[in-house]
Amino acid sequence: MTLTRRELLVGSAAASLGACARGVVRTKQPQITHGVQAGDVSGDRAIVWARCDERARLVIEWSTITRFGDVRRVAGPVVGPDTDHAGAVTLTGLPPDQTVVYRARFEREAARGASAWTYGRFQTPRSDRFRLVWTGDTCGQGYGRNPEWGGLRGFAALRRAEPALFLNSGDLIYADNPIEAAKQLPDGRVWRNVTNPLVGKVAETLDELRARFAYNLDDEHVRALAAEVAVVAQWDDHETHNNWWPGQQLDDDRYRDRDASALAARALRATREWTPIGGPTINRVIHYGPLLDIVVVDLRTFRTPNDANRGETGAMLGTAQAAWLVDQLASSKARWKIVACDQPIALVIGDGPGEARQEGYANGAGPPLGRERELAGVLAGLAARNVTDVVWLTADVHYAAAHRFDPARATGATFLPFWEFVAGPIHAGTFGPNDLDPTFGPELMFQWAPPPGTGNLAPWDGLQSFGQIDVTAEALRVALLGIDGKERYAVDITR
Repeated sequence: MTLTRRELLVGSAAASLGACARGVVRTKQPQITHGVQAGDVSGDRAIVWARCDERARLVIEWSTITRFGDVRRVAGPVVGPDTDHAGAVTLTGLPPDQTVVYRARFEREAARGASAWTYGRFQTPRSDRFRLVWTGDTCGQGYGRNPEWGGLRGFAALRRAEPALFLNSGDLIYADNPIEAAKQLPDGRVWRNVTNPLVGKVAETLDELRARFAYNLDDEHVRALAAEVAVVAQWDDHETHNNWWPGQQLDDDRYRDRDASALAARALRATREWTPIGGPTINRVIHYGPLLDIVVVDLRTFRTPNDANRGETGAMLGTAQAAWLVDQLASSKARWKIVACDQPIALVIGDGPGEARQEGYANGAGPPLGRERELAGVLAGLAARNVTDVVWLTADVHYAAAHRFDPARATGATFLPFWEFVAGPIHAGTFGPNDLDPTFGPELMFQWAPPPGTGNLAPWDGLQSFGQIDVTAEALRVALLGIDGKERYAVDITR
């Protein structure tokens, strides 16, 4: 099959990004329903994802702009109902410092017919400079796709930043927050959503969870970003249920099955079906060239139950993952190391009224107790192996912040100084700020949160945010921006 330069590079951006709704009307040919996504670009490999409206085989053809003419064709899996008709292909042998251009389609096996091509591109690792953006929390608190406001506009802001990578730091969906037709706000305004029966209630069945991912990709801004920028995705709690832990029995009358572990298993399946995540686990390492390793952690699968968090034990990572995190950072040959952490490490996040339960590492005071002991062990392990140039990125708390950790201010912990940056939400209610736990000596360098006495502000109230990092060998320039593109805070991190 001949693939022309014009087809790859032009391909009609609108046509390539145009996706049909989940309940697409069947034509005589298969159709790609939700555009294309690339993810986990690591070394010379990347994953390309697409979804069909019927059983068919995914096929990818790819080349590069500077080496055009060497078009490669990769036949992927036959997709069907067992994967919600979604599938992914791993591309290998990718050259560094290139824009990879690709097109995807689905081909029937038993009968003639194929979908139209859908086009995408992504950047392979560069050794001189590139840009990463991160944020989290999509369609939370019942704020869905509001056509009057322009849909999920935060994703258009991410695209305008022209990044090479997008780290989606969790709460990819809000399974526990119904997306209803209208949301009455305290100030009398009404937020109006596009909705459907599958997303208008809490998501507990596999089909309802799948529908939440489809709902986000029905937005033109989300699809446009996905077709141009590779994603590194992780999960947090709302893919399943707010503040869940393994073995929990949910105290929530909206659910028929209250077994959090069973619900999480379905949520993880839907997440992996609809998101280009490589490898068997959420925790993994993205080797993005000589300048950057991204170590993605999973704070959900192995955590201990939420409690007062002041005992002698407790975990967020679990023993094996905590050791793995230290080993990956210590063995990294990259100039910079990012820990993609799905929760802030020093913000006090309550779970329920009072201080009966804590959701994160922090418990509000030092020295390290409960889950903080696990974090203290990780930081001490990094210090013992002299691991420097580590930055932690997160979202989760629905406001933006910058924290600098210094052992001189800590209580009972040994570590090397480091930064943590918090961004988001990209499209959800805004809250905060949270109290900063003193155990690991954090200094609040910046925060951007709702005014005192307010909370759960709508996306149109102007506090949606994302983070942006310009990566070079000399420095990381880290900025926190609103989705209006205006910079609210920035700092240069050097060795």
